[in-house]
Amino acid sequence: MNEATAVTTVRAACPHDCPDTCAIRVTVQDGRAIKVQGHPDHPPTHGALCTKVSRYPERTYSADRVLHPLKRVGPKGSGQFARVSWDAALSDIASRLRAIAARDPQAIVPYSYAGTMGLLQGESMDRRFFHKLGASLLDRTICASAGGEALAATYGGKIGMHVENFAHSKLIIIWGSNSIASNLHFWTFAQAAKRNGAKLICIDPRKTETADKCHQHIAILPGTDGALALGLMHELIMNDWLDHDYIEQYTEGWPKLRERALQWTPERTAETCGISADEVRGLARDYATAKPAAIRLNYGMQRVRGGGNAVRLVAILPCLVGAWRDRAGGMLLSASGWFPVDRAALQRPDLMAGRQCRTINMSTIGDDLLREASPEFGPKIEALVVYNSNPVAVAPESPKVVKGFSRDDLFTVVLEQFMTDTADHADYVLPATTQLEHLDVHTSYGHSYALINEPAIAPLGEARPNTAVFRELAQRMGFDEPCFRDSDEAMARVAFSRDVSFDALRESHWVKLPLPDAPLAQGQFRTPSGKCIIDSPLFGVPDHVPNYEAPGSELAGRYPLAMISPPARNFLNSSFVNVQSLRDIEGEPVLEMHEADARARGIADGQQVRVFNDRGEYVCKAVHSKRARPGVVNGLGIWWRKLGARGTNVNEVTHQRLTDIGRAPSFYDCLVEVRPAAAAAT
Repeated sequence: MNEATAVTTVRAACPHDCPDTCAIRVTVQDGRAIKVQGHPDHPPTHGALCTKVSRYPERTYSADRVLHPLKRVGPKGSGQFARVSWDAALSDIASRLRAIAARDPQAIVPYSYAGTMGLLQGESMDRRFFHKLGASLLDRTICASAGGEALAATYGGKIGMHVENFAHSKLIIIWGSNSIASNLHFWTFAQAAKRNGAKLICIDPRKTETADKCHQHIAILPGTDGALALGLMHELIMNDWLDHDYIEQYTEGWPKLRERALQWTPERTAETCGISADEVRGLARDYATAKPAAIRLNYGMQRVRGGGNAVRLVAILPCLVGAWRDRAGGMLLSASGWFPVDRAALQRPDLMAGRQCRTINMSTIGDDLLREASPEFGPKIEALVVYNSNPVAVAPESPKVVKGFSRDDLFTVVLEQFMTDTADHADYVLPATTQLEHLDVHTSYGHSYALINEPAIAPLGEARPNTAVFRELAQRMGFDEPCFRDSDEAMARVAFSRDVSFDALRESHWVKLPLPDAPLAQGQFRTPSGKCIIDSPLFGVPDHVPNYEAPGSELAGRYPLAMISPPARNFLNSSFVNVQSLRDIEGEPVLEMHEADARARGIADGQQVRVFNDRGEYVCKAVHSKRARPGVVNGLGIWWRKLGARGTNVNEVTHQRLTDIGRAPSFYDCLVEVRPAAAAAT
């Protein structure tokens, strides 16, 4: 600390839904954060920050921050609010929740996701509060549950390679990941491998910025990843490129899958995936003969009907060639399963006291908000408490979501930093702290280091951490268990069951988990047998599952274009959309179209278009782009609705049907048509 200028450096961690979980240093002068930088000594992230997080002070000190409790005074969705005191807001909220709970506490639904990935502000005191209340449980499926549950069924948990070891791979398949935009630090290790002679192959329907930098891009059709994995298995079998010893010792159920894979010739695979048979053969040859070979799988490819089966199939590939034997071989989708988080201590499910509460799937909130009470569904939803999420913008089939949030008889409380689309529909908006203003501890799903986030500045205005809000609500509801008086530090101290101590985090900023360098070299999967499970007791042998809305279907006759909606490079889901400097870079909502598809519809480059199907339509600018393959359009998201043309966004046309495994949304399983915006609807 420099006494003359009162400058300090505070240890922090990035809280956002990204695999990198960067270690951060915050420079504070006279109580104000003036700079946010990556910590150069953190091994997996080594001091680099993405464009988004490097502008965190701009976000924290934005003139648009919600800094005081607000009560709605106009129609829902109008954004008309008046300032109220914390005491008045909490008293009224507690009174309203108490009255609803007296009828049936399951009529109250928490709605949260990964606005922060912190264990304290994301899943501690809030869960205790709702468990004690007896509210409905929330199935948090909107991003990763298809891939996560598929990986757990195959490996026994969300486990994989150490990200640093990709630097030593000789082949890296980047499957369904725009790593330059969404996994920056993995990309630096991939680049190191490339400089050492490794071949990089990108598999993605979109020609991403990452694909631009790889040696090869294989542009499969959305939802055909499982078919491609089966086609690769066919070639591994036919050319005897298998590690028979690893299969024999460390897998269960291979003979049944082998029989299935033999049906997927390169020609069949190519026809299904929309690529050439030579691409299938060449990819299989590269994967089998380059050692060590590694796969960086990401969650975009599981946002289709068959996403869970596809993840299972890709996860089996490293076992077939024995890639796990080397530290630089194998696969990484998520590393979060390595962390020994004591969720029972944090969340206290025992407070439910044996009650069997219903579960609401966050991905079907549009339908669920419009349901009446019934024996199958339970009570009508009367209250929502939303935090760490913006469902009006991000949940699928948003016409239904908006209609549900607009119900006059729905009581909605939103804990937020900004007036999002969801906050506009609230009865109360409570000001939430940013990462610079509260304590938290973090795992990662992209590396194996736990981190601490120390508060760098005092909360601005009257903002409060999520933990404080639920602690005070519990007090007003009369919950007198000692756990509702636990401080944030007390909860942080019990967050991990072993291997990570709070004191060690506070001392060194991060703690590396004690894992082998090649953790699955001798099996040791987290399944009951310790083997990779191919024939699952729950799901059987994996297979390619076609999209709900597939090319060649009757629906495709009316809506012939497949649409995927990957994030715009400078946004992260709906976070950062309101940061002016980042929005200036993105410009406006865009639909990337292959020039042939655009010309066939009379759509000029830069023209405003209607993107529509039976569920709805939204308007945006179409660009002729080499990033779009024929027959597929890319609707970059996720813009706040009120910042998009005509107050809508890409989720106007997505649907609420769920994936084969994990009950997750099928955002990228979506057929549309596109016409010039001036054209009348057909």
